[in-house]
This record gives sequence, structure tokens and C-alpha cells, in this order.
Amino acid sequence: MDKTYLISGAGSGIGRAIAQKLSAEGNRCVLMGRSSATLQETEAALPGSGHLVLAADIKSIESLNSAATKLGDVAFDGLVANAGIGGENQWGSTDRWQDIIDTNLTGTYNFVNTFLPNLVKTPGEKHILITSSVLARLGVANYSAYCTSKAGLLGLMRSWAVQYAAQNILVNAICPGWVDTDMAQHGLQGIANGIGVTKEEFYDIAMQSVPLRRMSQPREVAALVAYLLSQGSITGQTIDINCGAVMNS
Repeated sequence: MDKTYLISGAGSGIGRAIAQKLSAEGNRCVLMGRSSATLQETEAALPGSGHLVLAADIKSIESLNSAATKLGDVAFDGLVANAGIGGENQWGSTDRWQDIIDTNLTGTYNFVNTFLPNLVKTPGEKHILITSSVLARLGVANYSAYCTSKAGLLGLMRSWAVQYAAQNILVNAICPGWVDTDMAQHGLQGIANGIGVTKEEFYDIAMQSVPLRRMSQPREVAALVAYLLSQGSITGQTIDINCGAVMNS
């Protein structure tokens, strides 16, 4: 095997596609998520052997420390901080603000710091890759926690890129737009319900602001991640992949 990568949120969607792409290139994948069942489904879909399943919740430092203890001295060439949750939040007794922030932003901080000792064991070039979102660039009503958490990840990425450059760790983030995953489909349905249209009708509305008029596929995002993990001169950067929904100079 070529290299070893730890991927959070590997049980479905973008995380599963990343694991499939990296393993297809001959790499070993350590799959992390909250559900052992979905992680095992991902593992079963991977070519090669030697992949590992590691159930842990990035919101919990205790859970992450337990996972790190199980791993022992396994050295990583890259950490792919992909786990996250979406959906709306609104002020009040049922506000999801803290849960979303604790998962997407603080959870990423916990994940990377917990497994940084495993990353620095690898000599030479190493990578940290963070999955942010196009909503780090845009505002959406009732998505204040999600937008905030994903924007915060970009500041975290830039800080780490400077902090760890001397250790030859390259740190970057991707900002996917609409990607055809279960989480996106649930998001479509939720917004559609809120404005009183069908999911199909809202899809057509949403794609009006996307020049290519379609969602990205998880495999397309995975290909970008694999490229960023293979190069040695890009760090501290945010790479947009959103079918043209946001165009930065």
C-alpha cells in the first residue's frame, strides 16, 4: 500500500466517496464515524485490504481519545476532516446551534488535534484536508449555525497552514456546493417543506443559481480531495467545487 489516510464521516456521502477514491489508488483507509454499521458498508465497498473501521464521535474528546488508543502507533500521511451535520437552526428551546457548532467546528478541531501525533510520525510531506461548504461563502436564512461553523473552518485551516508548515504539513479546505448525498437530499426536502413546494420544485429553484444547473457528484469531490492530497505546493487554500455557484477571483 502507498499511504494511510484517516477519514472522518466515512460512513456515507462524500466521506465514502473519498475512501473509495483513495483506496482505488492503492492507499490504506482508516474509516471513522459514529455508526459501525455504515462504516462497515463503506469498508466492504473498498478495493484492497488492510482498511480499518474506527467508531468515534468527533464531538466527544473522550470518544476520540479512546479511538486513538485503539490505533496505537499507526502513522498517517493525511487526515481528512470530513464529518459534519447540516440542517436549520432557530433561536429558542429547540435551537440546534450548539450541536452544529460542536460537531462541525469544534469537532474538526478535536479530531485533528487528537490524531496529530499519528500524523507527525510520518516523515516528509503530510496533509490535513477539511471539508467546509459553499455556505461558508453565502448566507442562507435559518442556517446561521451551519454557515458559521463552515466559515469558521476556513479560519481554522489558515491558522493551521501557518502553524504546521515547518513540520511539512499542508493544510487546505474544500467548499462543495450542492452534492448529491443523503444529507443534501434531506436539506432539499426540509427547505421545500418550509416554503411549501415539492422537493423537485425546490431543486429546480436551487439550480437556477448554479451555472451548470446540477449538483456535483460525490466522486467528483473525492477526485479533488485525492489531487490535493497528492500535491506538495498548495497550502492554506480554499478550493471551491460548486458547479459555478460561487466564482472567486
